[in-house]
Amino acid sequence: MNYDLVIKNGRIITAHTSYNADIAIQGEKIAAIGQNLAGEREIDASGKLVTPGAVDIHVHLQMPIGKFTSSDDFFTGTRAAALGGTTAVVDFIERQPGETMLEALAARRALADPKVAIDYGLHMTIGPNDITHLDEIPAAYAAGCGSFKLYMAYGLRLTDDQLLHAFRAIRAVNGLPVVHAENWDVICALVDENLANGNTTPHYHPLSRPALMEGEAAGRVIDIATLAGTRLHIFHVTCAETVGRIAAARARGLPVTGETCPQYLLNTQEVYDRSGVAGALPVCAPPIRGQEQQDALWRALGSGDLQLVTTDHCPFTRAEKETGIAANDFSQIPGGVPGIEVRYAAVYSQGVRHGVMTENQWVDACCTTPAKLAGFANKGDILAGYDADLVIFDPDKKVTLSTEFLHENVDWTLYEGVQLQGWTETTISRGRVIVENGKFVGRGGDGRFIKRRFSDSAIPILA
Repeated sequence: MNYDLVIKNGRIITAHTSYNADIAIQGEKIAAIGQNLAGEREIDASGKLVTPGAVDIHVHLQMPIGKFTSSDDFFTGTRAAALGGTTAVVDFIERQPGETMLEALAARRALADPKVAIDYGLHMTIGPNDITHLDEIPAAYAAGCGSFKLYMAYGLRLTDDQLLHAFRAIRAVNGLPVVHAENWDVICALVDENLANGNTTPHYHPLSRPALMEGEAAGRVIDIATLAGTRLHIFHVTCAETVGRIAAARARGLPVTGETCPQYLLNTQEVYDRSGVAGALPVCAPPIRGQEQQDALWRALGSGDLQLVTTDHCPFTRAEKETGIAANDFSQIPGGVPGIEVRYAAVYSQGVRHGVMTENQWVDACCTTPAKLAGFANKGDILAGYDADLVIFDPDKKVTLSTEFLHENVDWTLYEGVQLQGWTETTISRGRVIVENGKFVGRGGDGRFIKRRFSDSAIPILA
């Protein structure tokens, strides 16, 4: 049989095994895996790794935050993702006053659907103004929002009792709560204290958000989720204190997972000591921390105490970052960094090549576990019947990261001058080649909103 497309002679890497075989694609699906398969089109992957498409469940595209909107829209952001080997992302919805959750979903999809180059899902945010709208969660879940974002910081911060009510409502529909865990009261006190003492530069950003209190918030939200009987995913873990809370919960059999991000794996807090706007560019929350914390995060990925890597991709321009410097107030710097294109290669180069994790763990952390956790039922693995989301990855290609090399719509990168070995050569999204020989050949609007749901047995019910 001649298939539509066959990837030949590659070394297939999944979360569980590695082997040499051909992959046949028919339409949008993987049709067969075997030897000597033939296709109308054939791609020779000799000497290359063939992996599932990577899945990034934490991105902020075209997202209004404060006075600014993140600079990557749904096209430029998903194009950059595809060039880095990512074939599915999950972004966010925030319900506006007067809207229902379903109306907010429709409005967000109206922005994304004409632009996305890869498939996507959406987390529904639940802020303090949404607590009286918890009865809308079943409709949002039925419409494909399988996960719900809860904050313990900023204006969207929920108090502990509100967290409990939200967790119970999410559990009732079998959804997944995802949480930004920090102690906002302590952060506000430390910010005020630093500013009052004239400590206004970005150097004081990480000092106002201590690892000890990130760990405290993680432990507290784990306990509240346990009381509510729901599983829990903790976003952007930066420190051993939070890793320890997650590991202890999992050791007790609790369904808790955690992620970290490239900015925490490739940088240390000295970046905040750069002069002028350069020190403001890396501002994100939770903050980048010291070398010991970075080492702890890599160990956690290698040991399985952290389960996945996302990006929290949220870029702002150099001029937008500079507004906080002009205000002489580090807390006014818009928080967020770009990373949607570098994640997959960075974890391979700095993790696998440095012996911190195996190739299978790399695929698990960047493809398989994110897909399974977020409810992408047919993504994240290489199996017959799954979506033909695949990456041909050149493990020997050396690149030097720069704004000229990368494709994110922002005039700086946190990784300027960083050298990686290993980069995506070809990206296939539901059977369509959208990156070929490192060049984007896809189209905006070809991505698809994926309705994400979970089987009744997917989330353990705790006593």
